[in-house]
Amino acid sequence: MLNKARLFLGTYVDNSPLVVFRIFFGLLITAECIGAVFTGWVHETFILPKFTFTVIGLEWLQPFSANGMIYYFLAMGLLGILIALGLFYRASTFAFTGMWTIVYVMQKSHYNNHYYLLILLSAAMFLLPAHKAKSLDVHWKFTVPSDTCQRICHWFFIIQILIVYCYASIHKMNPDWAAGKPLDIWFAGKSDFWMIGPLLDTDWMPYLIAWGGIIYDGSITFLLLFRKTRKIGFILSIVFNLFNSAVFHIGIFPYLMILLTVFFYPPETIRNIFFKKKPRIYPIQRKLSLDWTFVLALYFLVHLTLPLRHHFFKGQPSWTEEGHRLAWRMMLRSKSGPVKFNIEDKETGLREQIKLKDYLISNQISSFKGKPDMIWQFAQYLKKAKAKEGKDVAVFVEANISLNGHPRRQLIDSNVDLAAVPWEPFKHAEWILTYE
Repeated sequence: MLNKARLFLGTYVDNSPLVVFRIFFGLLITAECIGAVFTGWVHETFILPKFTFTVIGLEWLQPFSANGMIYYFLAMGLLGILIALGLFYRASTFAFTGMWTIVYVMQKSHYNNHYYLLILLSAAMFLLPAHKAKSLDVHWKFTVPSDTCQRICHWFFIIQILIVYCYASIHKMNPDWAAGKPLDIWFAGKSDFWMIGPLLDTDWMPYLIAWGGIIYDGSITFLLLFRKTRKIGFILSIVFNLFNSAVFHIGIFPYLMILLTVFFYPPETIRNIFFKKKPRIYPIQRKLSLDWTFVLALYFLVHLTLPLRHHFFKGQPSWTEEGHRLAWRMMLRSKSGPVKFNIEDKETGLREQIKLKDYLISNQISSFKGKPDMIWQFAQYLKKAKAKEGKDVAVFVEANISLNGHPRRQLIDSNVDLAAVPWEPFKHAEWILTYE
C-alpha cells in the first residue's frame, strides 16, 4: 500500500495546475496586501492602537512606528506580483511567508482562519517548483525549465483543503449552529444589502445557510474529486464562496478556495484552458522519496490532530476559546456583553474601574470581549502601565458575556487577580468559568 501511494504521488505529470495556481495566488496576495492598506485596515490595526494583542509570548514583536506598517504591506503586495510573474520565485515566496507569519503573530484583534491558511499555502509554495514554467525565472534562465512536477505537488493542496473543509463541517455539528446561531445575529444587521438583503432578513435563511454549510463543507472536496460530480462541485464552490465574500467580507479567502479547485481537474484539462500551445505531457512513473514521504506524513498527522486539542481542555471551546484557533472552527460564535476592568492599589486597597477607551480603540474593545487570552493580556498590560506610575496593582475582571444570543454569564472569575496568574497554554485556566 505504501509503495503504491509513493508511486502515485511521485509520478511526474503536467504542471499546468501548479503554474496557474502560482499566477493567481500571487495576484490574490497582492490584492489582500494592497487592499489592506487602502481600506484603512493596516492603519486601524497597527497604527492607531496604543497596545497590540500579539500571540502570547511574542509581546516583543510590535508594529513599526509611523507609517512603517503601510510600507511593510506594500512590500508584501510587491512580493505577490513577483510570485505571479515567477521572478526571484524562491526568494519572493520565502520573504512573503516570513513577513505574513509575522503579521499573523503580531496581532489577534482580527484573527481569521484564512490568515493561518495563507501561511500554510505560501510555505508550501516556497518548496514547490511552481516557477519552472511560464515564469520570468525561466525566461531569464534563472532556473531550469520543466513542464512537469510530481503529482504530490497537486495532491498536497487537495489533502490540505480536505482537512480544512472536513473539520469545518464537523465543528459545525453543534446545537447552536444547527439552530441558525450565530448566523441569525449576523444577518440581523445586513437587511439593507443589495439584492440579498431581504433574503438575509427572513426567518428561514439562517437555517438554510447553517445546514447548507455543514453539507457543503463535508462534501465539497469529494464532489470535486470525482469526474461525474466535479462540475456540480465547481458551481457550488463559486456560489458558496461568492456568497461568503458578499455577506461576510473575509478578504481573499473565498477566491482562494475557488482557485484551489484547479488541483481537482486533470492537468491536461487545465493545460487546454490556459496553455493551449503547450505540448501534451505523458506521465513518468517515479516513487516519492522516503524522506519526503515521512515529512509529508508527519505534516498531515500534525494537522489532523491539532484541531482535536480542545478535547483536552475543560469547557466548550467556543466559550473558553481554548483550542479554538488553528482548528478550522469557522464562524461558530458571536459574543457580546460588557467587560469591566477594576484595578486595586495593593498599598491603599482602593479600587477603580478603568476606562477601556483610554487604552484601546473601539475595534479592539469589541474584538477582545469573550476572549480570555486577550483579557489576560490586557490585565498584564495594565499592571505594567501602573507600575510605571509607581503603583503595584491587582487587576480583577467582570466579563458578563452572551454566547450566540444565550443569556449572559460571567466568563472570568472576578475574584482572581489576572495580573498575578501565569498563562498556561497546555491546560485549562481555572479562572475561566465553564459551568460544568
